[in-house]
Amino acid sequence: MTLQLIAMHGWAGDQRGWAPFAAAANRQGWSWSNGERGYGGLPPAMPNWDGTGQRVLVVHSLGLHLVPAELLRQADGLILLATFGQFVPDGAAGRRLRTALTGMAQALEGTGADAMLRDFLSRAAEPTPADPATLGIGDQPVPEAGRTLLRADLELLGNTSGLPEGFPASARVLIVEAGQDQIVVPQARQQLRQALPQADLLHLASAGHCLLNMSLIPILMGWLGELA
Repeated sequence: MTLQLIAMHGWAGDQRGWAPFAAAANRQGWSWSNGERGYGGLPPAMPNWDGTGQRVLVVHSLGLHLVPAELLRQADGLILLATFGQFVPDGAAGRRLRTALTGMAQALEGTGADAMLRDFLSRAAEPTPADPATLGIGDQPVPEAGRTLLRADLELLGNTSGLPEGFPASARVLIVEAGQDQIVVPQARQQLRQALPQADLLHLASAGHCLLNMSLIPILMGWLGELA
């Protein structure tokens, strides 16, 4: 059976990062489409399910919360890459995160936006050094429309409180955790595991938030093959 896959990037990302994943899926004869938030120079887009076969969402980080509820509701499978239900946990870790989100929002209002985004993407890549051009919008000045979207999605990030509306209870799920994640705190990762006890779990101890490890691709293709 064929698969149709829709991927959604996270905050400050864009669809370019999915290229090697899409190529691997296409080699299997599966369709791959990208959602695009439109932070940078690419136009916003959100594909719909079409055709036959199992419907699988592949989301990174905030991408889970950027997918429309109806699209999410119809998914037969989900791959959750370095994602979360509630981004800001309760307690001291949550207070630190809220302070950081406030500072990022303020930077988007002024001349420090591009520098802040480069810093964020650098931390997201850790412990792997990476060219910002491979990570999303850090390789280009952000237009005002993009800043507006980034500010709105920072607010969304801070207000996430669990699995988003439309999350399909019967879908098969793979959670991929990054052990060196500098963006999603351990408490948020734990909360996601607890919310989805039936999910398959892949923990990559040496990976950072961006999961810049090409060995991940064949692992994901193998998991998807079980759904095909």
